[in-house]
Amino acid sequence: MLSLSNSLSFLRAPLAFLFLVEDVTFRILAIILAMLTDSIDGYLARKRQSVTRFGAILDPAMDKFFVLFTLCVLFTEGKLELWQGCSMISRDFFLCLFGLYLSLSGYWENYKFTSIRWGKVTTALQFIVLIGLTLGIQFSSYLYCIFILFGMLAFVELWQIRRQNHPAH
Repeated sequence: MLSLSNSLSFLRAPLAFLFLVEDVTFRILAIILAMLTDSIDGYLARKRQSVTRFGAILDPAMDKFFVLFTLCVLFTEGKLELWQGCSMISRDFFLCLFGLYLSLSGYWENYKFTSIRWGKVTTALQFIVLIGLTLGIQFSSYLYCIFILFGMLAFVELWQIRRQNHPAH
């Protein structure tokens, strides 16, 4: 059975498709609803004590889908350069690198998936930048470099969590 919190996470996929409508109001509404579902789903899962491994993977996956889809739309419309989009999802490259490490080292099965501080900060900044880009705001290249820094910090945070769970390695 699908929990309410997981259902809210799944909603971010159809919300991303609202970006296909070239209307600023629809797009801003989609981003705000994605932000709300992202906040509420985690809260409900903790409050109802229905936190699951599936939900811990689904929630960030839906965030990533929403952000990647909207970035692709903005890129094809010429509102975003490729390097800017790549920098905004650079954290995900670091997460994939960490996931590859977990798989190759045999830690994947026993790893407790949980949200991390730098993941939440990055997602919040991504949503804010998406709102700005939708409104036609141009951001400094320094802002895009901050995404790369946050990605590195997320990798370090994950590495520290892994070491706390398996200190001998």
